[in-house]
Amino acid sequence: MNDWSTREAPTLAEFEAIAKHAYRRLPSGFRALTGDLLIRIEDFPTDDVLDSLGLKSEFDLLGLYSGIDLARKSVMDVSAMPDMVFLYRRPILDYWAEHEDTLGAIITHVLVHEIGHHFGLSDADMEKIEAEAGA
Repeated sequence: MNDWSTREAPTLAEFEAIAKHAYRRLPSGFRALTGDLLIRIEDFPTDDVLDSLGLKSEFDLLGLYSGIDLARKSVMDVSAMPDMVFLYRRPILDYWAEHEDTLGAIITHVLVHEIGHHFGLSDADMEKIEAEAGA
């Protein structure tokens, strides 16, 4: 049995390290397609994000893709902001506390799901990528 009595929730920096490790475990072909996509770790989504999605609680959103998905992107587009995936640490930790999955598996799932939005992938495609990553 693990002794959790002295452990603390991962900090933003530690969470980022877990997310980077999860990203590196994704299939290389999938990672190659992501190009300049940035991954950001925040404690919570902003009020503007919650309002735009009609969400009442900051715990209702685990991650978010921000940018123009590839299905609608044009080579003529000039983007002021890079495409980003946000992972929200506190809602993910809350989800982790209530489920049987490992924290790494949950982060991988959210990461694949949000990147999957970027590529317009189906749920079946995303499940396959997660399986290949060992999540």
